Amino acid sequence: MIQFLMNGRIQTENLPDDTTVLQYLRRDAGRCGTKEGCASGDCGACTVVLAEKEGDRLKYTTVNACLTFMPAIHGKQLITVEDLKHRGELHHVQQAMADNHASQCGFCTPGFVMSLFALEKQQQAFSVEHTQHALSGNLCRCTGYRPIMDAAKAICDAPQPDQFDADAQQTLEKLRAISATDQPVSMDELAARYLAEPVSRLVAGGTDLALEVTQRYQRLPKLISLSHIPELKMITLTGQAIHIGAAAPLSDCMPVLHDEFPEFGELLERFASQQIRNQGTFGGNIANGSPIGDGGPVLLALGASLLLRCGAEQRELPLDEFFLGYRKTALQPGEFIEQIRIPRVTSEARQLRVYKVSKRLEDDISAVCAALQIEVRDGVVVHARIAFGGMAEVAKRATHCEAQLLGQPWQTATLERACQALEKDFTPITDFRASREYRMQVAKNLLRRCHIELTSPETLMRVTHYV
Repeated sequence: MIQFLMNGRIQTENLPDDTTVLQYLRRDAGRCGTKEGCASGDCGACTVVLAEKEGDRLKYTTVNACLTFMPAIHGKQLITVEDLKHRGELHHVQQAMADNHASQCGFCTPGFVMSLFALEKQQQAFSVEHTQHALSGNLCRCTGYRPIMDAAKAICDAPQPDQFDADAQQTLEKLRAISATDQPVSMDELAARYLAEPVSRLVAGGTDLALEVTQRYQRLPKLISLSHIPELKMITLTGQAIHIGAAAPLSDCMPVLHDEFPEFGELLERFASQQIRNQGTFGGNIANGSPIGDGGPVLLALGASLLLRCGAEQRELPLDEFFLGYRKTALQPGEFIEQIRIPRVTSEARQLRVYKVSKRLEDDISAVCAALQIEVRDGVVVHARIAFGGMAEVAKRATHCEAQLLGQPWQTATLERACQALEKDFTPITDFRASREYRMQVAKNLLRRCHIELTSPETLMRVTHYV
């Protein structure tokens, strides 16, 4: 049984766990303002907003309804474009879109409106960069983005209270009144249930798993949602490591990682869209064993480890022992990822460089993703951890390349030997994203780029740094 708040009323639904929010809205609730576009989280036409308790206030986040399973919205408020109109008048976000001529065919408009609605709730002054990130998961087919940005500026420059602000306390009270979910709400409950039902599929953000429903038309009869376990969403820092709960949304991880590893933070800004980052997790990114997941190479280069749990037993496993083969991991039946642990860097000489090569700058899948952690002292490489995604059946360290660097002078001749060693580390494949020859050449060039950036920091090597 799922309970959530919609249109001011608590809704109680008994639906299959693999029902998406988009299916529910259009098929069961008759709310067709939320559109179905790509059904893969790439276009934003299905964007809705979830409001949930955060202390004594409400936190508003955008999600893709096409990739969100209904159990994830238990205990939350579901807001769609139909909810914005108030007393027969357009919401001021909708009015700003109309006033700035920001809608033509209108197919994408509901998604943009909901993203702008959530943006205004963040109560931040207008900035082009922040607004672009907020809207990055929405594609406009015909209007063009300038009028939409004009609407965003009008909204952020003159925010207005609305019915959601007026009803905030009532909304919080109604959300508190919602009964507990039949999904696990603690780590112990999860461990016991998954051990008893190891064939179930664990769902954190579900942004990858949901594609089996929306793209492959599969049924997922047994799902266990991780959305209601606070421990899995915690992010803590100790003197030695950053501890990230396996179900912590990427958007929550970004500020911490950007402060600690700016290159990692910049990569996450290019990781899918805002809607995906609001749900996607490192636990899911790692557990699905994808060879092109962007989290894997960086975490490998940083020497991350995983805290795994099966029943009452825990074990810590280095990430480079976790990936066994294509979509195959070291997880045992009934075992799950509890936490990702990233060692904090204590040496100022240790540098991280992260490169993502894809057909689009943002919201795209990598052809090659490279992460290199290098430390040079007195001209000699004393530390090298290098990992790539898109070059093998798993995200993988380049151990032969590392061996050519360690203990050697940080100079061009050493780099060229390391580049040649990449051919021992990887045998990339050709697919619709890139040929094997292209991938290998790119991998070598990224290693050369890292050398130039570290030895000649005044040289601008990335288009995002000078355009």
